[in-house]
Amino acid sequence: MAKRVLVAEDEQAIREFIVINLKRAGYETIEAADGLEALAKYEACDGDVAVALLDIMMPNMDGLEVCKRLREKSNSLGIMMLTAKTQEMDKVTGLLNGADDYVTKPFSPSELMARVDAIYRRVAMLEKPADSNDEIVSGAFRLNTKNRVLTKNNIPIDLTQVEFQILQYFFENQGSALSRTSILKKVWGEGHEDEDKIVDVNIRRIRKKIEDEPSNPKHLLTIWGMGYKWVS
Repeated sequence: MAKRVLVAEDEQAIREFIVINLKRAGYETIEAADGLEALAKYEACDGDVAVALLDIMMPNMDGLEVCKRLREKSNSLGIMMLTAKTQEMDKVTGLLNGADDYVTKPFSPSELMARVDAIYRRVAMLEKPADSNDEIVSGAFRLNTKNRVLTKNNIPIDLTQVEFQILQYFFENQGSALSRTSILKKVWGEGHEDEDKIVDVNIRRIRKKIEDEPSNPKHLLTIWGMGYKWVS
């Protein structure tokens, strides 16, 4: 996969600022000024995009809808929402629609690039074989760390690259309570302190995919006041 980033932002000055910093860091960029153009540009390059940066407020189709449609097309694409401080609920909606992360305006070049680099590293991992062919087995679940596939009763479950990495962390620590802070650091890296909602929303997404009753989970349990625990 090319080291390519789709930048969908209707404000030209912000878009140019993002593109300049991405190019300095060695990324190829594709620019879009609205949501429909973003989808068209994605299709035009046959989905050969590693990361998409989507502004929430865009004409013709907002970033939340673009996020949803891109996620339907690819589980491996890294998606980051560009939000304003007043768009707290939109951040959650973006994560529920499949976004991996968000950055709040105004942001510094260093903050932006740290988050883009973190997402790109996760996406790039999908193309590299794991060091071991072993599967991690937990009850009816099997997590193949080479092919990055989760099955339940031998039925594959579609996961985004973030969801897979979260579950791998749980499978490697079965029965242990993991704090939100440790999950953030393991999966998203540094710079995400006090952003527990990113973890909570992803847990909600994972439960919908793996639990028989997501509202009454049997495997991915909440440890009140701390975080979560995986049991088979």
